[in-house]
Amino acid sequence: MPADYKDVKNIIEANGNAAGEAADLYGDLATAEEYGYVERGLKSRHIQFIALGGTIGTGLFLGIGSAFATAGPLSVLLGYTFTGLAVFAMMQCLGEMATWLPLPGAIPQYCSRYVDPAMGFAVGWNNWYQSAITLCAEIAAASVVVEFWNDQISIAAWISVIIVLVICLNIFAVSIYGEAEFIFASIKIITIIGLLLLALILDLGGGPSKDRIGFRYWKNPGAMKAYISTGDAGRFLGLFSTLVNAAFSYGGVEMVAVAAGEATNPRKNIPKAVKRVFWRILFFYVLGSLAIGVLVPSNDKKLLSKEAGAARSPWVIAIYRAGIPALPSIINAVILTSAASSANAFLYTGSRYLFGVAQNGQAPKFLLKCSKAGVPYYCVGITAAVSLLTYMSVSTGANDVFIWFQALTTIAQLFTWCSICIAYLRFRSALIAQGVDRNTLVFKSRFQPYTAWFALLYFAMIILFNGFAVFTKGNWAVQDFITAYIGIPIYFFLYAVWKIWKRPGFVKAAEADIWSGKAALDAQIWPEQIPRNFLEKIWFWIC
Repeated sequence: MPADYKDVKNIIEANGNAAGEAADLYGDLATAEEYGYVERGLKSRHIQFIALGGTIGTGLFLGIGSAFATAGPLSVLLGYTFTGLAVFAMMQCLGEMATWLPLPGAIPQYCSRYVDPAMGFAVGWNNWYQSAITLCAEIAAASVVVEFWNDQISIAAWISVIIVLVICLNIFAVSIYGEAEFIFASIKIITIIGLLLLALILDLGGGPSKDRIGFRYWKNPGAMKAYISTGDAGRFLGLFSTLVNAAFSYGGVEMVAVAAGEATNPRKNIPKAVKRVFWRILFFYVLGSLAIGVLVPSNDKKLLSKEAGAARSPWVIAIYRAGIPALPSIINAVILTSAASSANAFLYTGSRYLFGVAQNGQAPKFLLKCSKAGVPYYCVGITAAVSLLTYMSVSTGANDVFIWFQALTTIAQLFTWCSICIAYLRFRSALIAQGVDRNTLVFKSRFQPYTAWFALLYFAMIILFNGFAVFTKGNWAVQDFITAYIGIPIYFFLYAVWKIWKRPGFVKAAEADIWSGKAALDAQIWPEQIPRNFLEKIWFWIC
């Protein structure tokens, strides 16, 4: 049983609280004693680097290319900026809840406690299948990337290697997962910073060709491309089409809150990590999209090519155009590690969502079973089993089904973000109704409740209009319509199942459970780390 569980149990009993009196930080104590519990094995540096680069995968390196080809550089820059603002607003909401009460899985538990148990059920299972399918997508992407070097070996072999790798990183101890993500995120952060500097140098004429590019490609072929329609309407639709692409690229940004239940000193580390999400959005996505936009024309045929791996990455296209032959293989290796990192992260989050649903009593109780190292191995195993669907991508016919299935994940992600905003609005109402002054909170998000409402309405708009193209003249296709909107009935079906089966009522603000587990968390004391020299001071600031 994890050491920190025993510490909390001793603290609670020392203060005269019966072991089974109420759910604490570990859920019901008797259940925790029977099944074990997760361990707070994620150190500060793990959490900070997960926040900065945890789920940056193929979306930023590969997927962004199709958005450029469709909408143009300015549209992509605006699309990623607008969506980034909404994502940061959502993360402010989630950060306040996760700092108040850091729980494993977190999001479905907040929805059950503050809004409606039926929403907790819907969000939990929705999050789980979204993570599981994204796990498949990242494994498939990683296996295809390998073909950049060797296309003679079957993709199935690479899929098998990557599946085994991510399972090994997740099954033994959460600290191993944390170390892996620390390394992966470090590689991604260093690479993206290097690419941004390279983009600046190439744009100013510092490449082998000495060609000063400037904003040439914003003039020809243009900053904004028309999509479906013509003129201003077409350019607006092109801009709107980038919002869905951006939402997919930002997917998993909420993982830092999912990991809060296994983080050391969450009251200090979670607020710091949430604030750094802003810099992740600004430097990696916004400046990254700007850098690509000045280096690659949106009509470059390679952006929509079927070539393997980095060959169709806008970053690599820019390097080829600049005449630097050595870098593409390096970038491909980074894309490979990014895809493997994201697969690793989504296996972790999927298993913790499943664990959180089980803690809510909305999944079989055996899923609560943890190893001595605090890993919910049944949750990890079941989530990993879904990754076997990745073998569908080996067959061309089955691959069409897989791509259709994969398209569900973006809408599922948007529903998760909407649910976070709704849970926060109810959490805020509960604080007010129960006499808690928000000025006393360790982390208080700004401009509430307007921040939450902005993010909620923005994500709801994308959900409703993400399939707008099928309603335009000559573009109707049943498959495209289903792909765009099947996620909506899935979410509400899950909600209805629990609502009809258990008939729970909506949680009133005055009765919302904002306290269970807080006393146990408050009782824990984490030693303050004091830097011994200037280098340690810098390191502690970073991590």
